[in-house]
Amino acid sequence: MFHEAEYLRHNARRLEHLASLQLETAGRSVLEVGAGIGDHTGYYLDRGCPVTITEARPENLAVLSRRYPGRPVIALDVEAPQPLAGAPFEIVHCYGLLYHLAQPDRALEFLASQCSGRLVLETCVSFGSENEMHLVQEDRFDPSQANSGRGCRPTRAWIFSALTRLFPHVYVPRTQPNHEQFPVDWTQPAQHHGGLQRAVFIASREPLGSPLLSPTLLDIQTRQL
Repeated sequence: MFHEAEYLRHNARRLEHLASLQLETAGRSVLEVGAGIGDHTGYYLDRGCPVTITEARPENLAVLSRRYPGRPVIALDVEAPQPLAGAPFEIVHCYGLLYHLAQPDRALEFLASQCSGRLVLETCVSFGSENEMHLVQEDRFDPSQANSGRGCRPTRAWIFSALTRLFPHVYVPRTQPNHEQFPVDWTQPAQHHGGLQRAVFIASREPLGSPLLSPTLLDIQTRQL
């Protein structure tokens, strides 16, 4: 299922967008969290980064070990994490995981503790300006869903607030990936027809003076083309 056409398209648009943010990446140590079967791992390997690849599901870990022999592939449940060799990492990459967790606040605390540089985070969210987490049920037998059977759909305000408690600098991109699940007008939820809605966040130990990033939540973003 990870290599169905729509899944591949979704990953391509997300990684295109990440590259467009022009964040300094080459050669930096990376912790990839919730790697699935490793479709984002190559983004960092191609940039000369030493990557520690982590995943909770045994069946996905088996695929990761076959795809990336010789690379560190580690079982990690971020809701019950264990210390990681190599920490802290200059970059923590967490795309598509947070909304599959029942305790996202604890997960973010762990990710922050493993990060000496920046956290790049992409997740499904709920519309709304309130600071709310919104727990949901998921199919724990689906390899792309919550391992525990419970997930969340936090508002962007909840995520931004949580990150601000953990990092001195938090940003959202001024653009969104070129995919229908990423809204560009957060004031018009009725006009969103992408099914799920997703957002990207960058949290950093050091200020990022990029004009591509906003230090406050934006109601209106533009589409990255």
